[in-house]
Order: sequence, then structure tokens, then C-alpha cells
Amino acid sequence: MTEASALAAAGAPHGTVVVAERQTAGIGRHGHSWHSAASGGLYLSIVLRLREPAPALTLALGLASQAALNDLAQVSVDLRWPNDLMLNERKLGGILVQAEADALIAGIGINVNQTSLPAELSRLATSLRIETGREHSKEALMHRITAECLRFAALPKTEILRRFTQASGWVSGKSVIVDERIAGITAGLDQNGFLLVQTATGIETILAGGVRARL
Repeated sequence: MTEASALAAAGAPHGTVVVAERQTAGIGRHGHSWHSAASGGLYLSIVLRLREPAPALTLALGLASQAALNDLAQVSVDLRWPNDLMLNERKLGGILVQAEADALIAGIGINVNQTSLPAELSRLATSLRIETGREHSKEALMHRITAECLRFAALPKTEILRRFTQASGWVSGKSVIVDERIAGITAGLDQNGFLLVQTATGIETILAGGVRARL
């Protein structure tokens, strides 16, 4: 995202895309590290000049990535609020939105052609190739994801929230734990796109945090 941020600061137009062969300092939400294997993954950043703030934009980019992956790779990607792409209950990719001057930078990382992952991640993460048994064109995915991101990002917030609610198996009726401290059943999104969780003491509004399935 560093290169895209520099381009945005220099006035790069809406829709400018930067693609990396690999990342040496991949990051996720709240500064968490992101494993970025050489050549196997798709790592792209898109300059967006929009007025719609996160979290609705993050949800829109998830919908865009889901649509592209499901169509081109013939898989069934789920969306874990707010920014995770899931496949067969394991993480396939993630999305991060950062502000840069008067632009937003959408960073998207997806495990595409990795044939294996580090042992400590193999239970939690996966790749398209691991799941489908075949290689996938990163170039085709990049072009399709970019096009879908520009399309979905332009939708009204209410439409983004409606579509995300329908497309995600995590938004309603899922037993979850958030940051190892809030446990309950997901109960939809509020008007701003924040996650609602029904706990033993009432409804909690989750503004940010790591959402995991409660076993």
C-alpha cells in the first residue's frame, strides 16, 4: 500500500491500481502481520476517491472480491465481518482501507496459487489452489476484482449493507467471540455497517475487532 499511498498523494486518479508480486511488510487490521508468500498471492492496492467512509466501503470491497472470486474461480467465498474472505471456514484473503490525503487506499490480499502454507497457518488459512486443486490466473483475478471494486464502491450505503447481510454467513445467527471478550450470536448490522451481537446481557455493537467462530 506504500506505493499506492505515494501515488495518491501525488494526485493519482480514482481507480489507479498497484500490484505487487509479493509483500515484504504485509499488514492487516490493527497492525497485524499478513503472511505474503512470493508469487503465490495476489496483492493489490486501489486508489479510491470517494466520500463513502469505512466501514461501508470495506464491506463493499468484500462483496466485490467475493463476486469476482466466485465467478472466475468457481468457488463459494463467505464474508466474515468486516474484512475477511473465507473459503471452507478458512481465511482466503483480507481487505484493509486506509486514508491518504484526500483519497482512500484499498489494500486487498488473496491467497491464490500457494500449494502450502506455514504450519501455524494451515488450520486457519487456505488458498484457491489448495481448495480447487488447480492454478488460477492472478492477472484475470486482478482485472475482475478491480472492476468489481469500482462498481460496488459506488453503491449507496444502504444497498451495500443489504447485500452484505445477504452474502455473509457471519452477520446473522452465527455463534461468535470477539477479541476473546464478547461472546454471543450475531444479530445483523446497524445503520452504519457495524456488527450487532446478542450477548447474555443485551445487544453489543462491535465497532472493530477480530470476530471468530465460537466452538
